[in-house]
Amino acid sequence: MARRVVVVGGGVMGSSAAWHLASRGDEVVLLEQFTPGHDRGSSYGSSRIFRLAYADPFYVGLAVRALPLWQRLEEEAEAEVLTLNGVVDHGPAATVRRLEDVLGAAGRPTLALTPAEVAERWPGLRADTAALFHPEAGRLHADRAVAAFQTAARKRGAQVRHGVKVARVTVRGTGADVVTAEEEVIAADAVVVAVGGWTPQFPAPGNEGLPALRVTAEQPAHFPAADALEWPSFIHHGGAGLPEGSGIYGLGSVDGVKAGFHGIGPVVDPERDERVIDPVVLRNLQEYAERWLPGADHAHPTTKTCLYTTTPDHDFVIDRSGPCTVLAGFSGHGFKFASAVGELAADLVAGRPGPDRFARTRF
Repeated sequence: MARRVVVVGGGVMGSSAAWHLASRGDEVVLLEQFTPGHDRGSSYGSSRIFRLAYADPFYVGLAVRALPLWQRLEEEAEAEVLTLNGVVDHGPAATVRRLEDVLGAAGRPTLALTPAEVAERWPGLRADTAALFHPEAGRLHADRAVAAFQTAARKRGAQVRHGVKVARVTVRGTGADVVTAEEEVIAADAVVVAVGGWTPQFPAPGNEGLPALRVTAEQPAHFPAADALEWPSFIHHGGAGLPEGSGIYGLGSVDGVKAGFHGIGPVVDPERDERVIDPVVLRNLQEYAERWLPGADHAHPTTKTCLYTTTPDHDFVIDRSGPCTVLAGFSGHGFKFASAVGELAADLVAGRPGPDRFARTRF
C-alpha cells in the first residue's frame, strides 16, 4: 500500500530520499524553502569528492553501496553526475598503508605510488611521503546531482515544490501534519526531515533527541588551472608534511582546482546567512597551493562558503522517531553517500531498521 510521504528539504539528501521513495511507489511531496540551485545550504556548487577510501571499513562498505546507485541515477535522470578519474591519498606512510589494507580487504583496486611517480603522472600535484591511487573514485557535480535526484523523482511521480518554507511538523495519530509558513497543512503518513544546517532549530518529532549539531561556514577556494578537469581528487593527510590533526582535500572542477581545510570554520546561524571570507584562511590556502599544487594559479583564487553540519562523533544521523525520519550531520564527508542515504531513509519509512551507527540515541 502506497504511503503519502512529505520530504522537507530539497538538498542532496532530501532529494535522494524523494527519488528512492517515489521509486518504491510512495506518493511523495518534496518541499524546499529556496529556489532551485540556491547557495544557502550544503549541497550547491560544481564539485564534491567521491571516494571509497576510508580507514573505517564501515564507510568503505557504504561508499561501495552508493557507487552503483549514483550510476543508476545518471541513467534514470539522463544526466552526467559522477566522474571516476580517481583519488590520490597521500601523507604519512602508516595512514596510507591503512587505507590500502582496508580497500584491499574490500576487494577494491589500488596502486601505491611514490611522490615522484605522482608528480610524473599529474605534474600539477605534489604528494607527501607516501601515496595511494584508487581508480573507483573521483568527483560528483553537486548542483547536477541535486537536480538529477529531483528529475528522477519527478519521473517516478513525485511532486517537487520550491519556495515552500515549512514552519513545523506535528504528530497526528500514526501520521503527521506538515505546516508551511503560509499555514498550508499537508497530511502525511510519514515525513522525512533533511534540512541540513536548519536541523537544530527545526520543530519536528524526534529532533529533541538529536545530538548537539555544530553548524559552521567553511571556506574552500578554487584555483585556476588549464587542465583542472584532468586532475584526480586528492586528500592530503596530516602528520608528515602537514601538522598532525590537519588535512587538506581537493579536486578538479569546472571552476578550477578546489582545495579546502576540513571543518575549521566559525559557528553560524544559517537563518542569518552569516558567511564572510576569512582572509587568514584564504592566505593559508594560497600558501598551500603554492607549495603542493604547482599546476594551479595560487595567486588568483575564487572563494565561496558553504555550511557544514557536524555531529560530535562525525557519524551521521539517519533515524526514525514515530512518523518522522531525520537525516542530519552529513557535512564534511557525507555528499558521496547521498545515493545510499536516500535508500536508507526509504527503508526507515517502510519500517525497516537503519544502521545502529546512525541512531540518534547513540548519544
